[in-house]
Amino acid sequence: MAQNLTRITRVPNPKYQRSGPKSYVSLLCKYKFSPTKPGPYLLGGKVQQKGKHGIARLFGGRAHVQRVLQKRSDPDAQPGDVPAEDQQNDSEYLCPVTIGTPGQTFNLDFDTGSADLWIWSTELPKSVDASGHTVFDPKKSSTFKKTAGATWKISYGDGSGASGDVGTDNVTLGGLVVEGQSIELAKKLSAQFASGVDDGLLGLAFGSINTVTPKPVATPVENMIAQKDIPKSSELFTAYLGSYKDKNDPDHGISFYTFGYIDETALAGQTPHYTPIDNSQGFWQFKSTTASINGKTVDRSGNTAIADTGTTLALVDDSLCQAIYDAIPGAKYDEQQQGYLFPSNTSVDKLPVVAFDVGGKEFAVQKEDLAFADAGHNMTYGGIQSRGDLSFDILGDTWLKAIYAIFDQGNKRFGAVVRADPTQDPSVPAGQ
Repeated sequence: MAQNLTRITRVPNPKYQRSGPKSYVSLLCKYKFSPTKPGPYLLGGKVQQKGKHGIARLFGGRAHVQRVLQKRSDPDAQPGDVPAEDQQNDSEYLCPVTIGTPGQTFNLDFDTGSADLWIWSTELPKSVDASGHTVFDPKKSSTFKKTAGATWKISYGDGSGASGDVGTDNVTLGGLVVEGQSIELAKKLSAQFASGVDDGLLGLAFGSINTVTPKPVATPVENMIAQKDIPKSSELFTAYLGSYKDKNDPDHGISFYTFGYIDETALAGQTPHYTPIDNSQGFWQFKSTTASINGKTVDRSGNTAIADTGTTLALVDDSLCQAIYDAIPGAKYDEQQQGYLFPSNTSVDKLPVVAFDVGGKEFAVQKEDLAFADAGHNMTYGGIQSRGDLSFDILGDTWLKAIYAIFDQGNKRFGAVVRADPTQDPSVPAGQ
């Protein structure tokens, strides 16, 4: 391990409040999939006019139907826009990253499901409330350079988003400096994006899905490799996602990322299991052709999954989802919350062991993470939910907290070892 490489601690967001439906709606927006289970949210058509503006659009331009997430307030009503407050616009954990010279430190959401590095900037209009945020001022960094003609735009399924222009600067994370890293400066933020406490996002997926135009830019990890900031033998990053529930466990629930090395303490003497990834869609995607519930194997021939640190839940196909909750006494599907719930007083011994395949080896969800959030009426919103019409699973924090994850970019493989967690606490904090 190079001497200058260190852990980046994930810091809990003290203002974060868990909400099952809000987290699910955020995933519907991020991945733009259509729900297959009944509930208030659906993917509908919205006519938009292109080519002309103002009154001229009445006499020209081109209309097209855009697929957007909508909400039906009651079964007989026409669907409408999804309110900003229906989404989980906050991040549960944030990581400090320093940008510029002299450095300005930002608390960013590390997300293996996207590939943009964007931050709040002084280019935002004064109408956007920036209190509590670190706002990047390019004029105060001697190493910042504007990228002429480059812009970026993130668009979510409900029509929300963020956009702006692009520059390069030095980015410091985990004890190393990535020189000339492209950073995306927010010039516009929708209400959904502006309401969180994070100062932006650092994408750890592959640069092919970066949104900068006219040409996508390299991610920080891609630049670390190109600049030889990390050893050739360790062109990777890792994620050890702890929990407040684990404060009495041997690792005290610590949570961190590393870049350029695998943390030997986190391995705990285990040899990582690796599987090749398919990054053709820009994600950390691997074969996941079986699952098991209390040791009973479920065949899922041809199935794949992605590991997404920017997602709190785990999403799987409907038949597997139903089978999981069939194994929990008193569990039910709730249309109003568009998700599976189970009784809050369910004891650990009554919760099933649920495991997902990673290229030939299964890794189980910790029982405590089957319980995601308070759903009211003595019920708990489950940490595993329906992936709708998506063709792959999304394995977020619900599953990732059970492992030490190794994202080996140089060798295009994903690795895992079991994270030791001898005590299980299935209780959940009160919801919103």
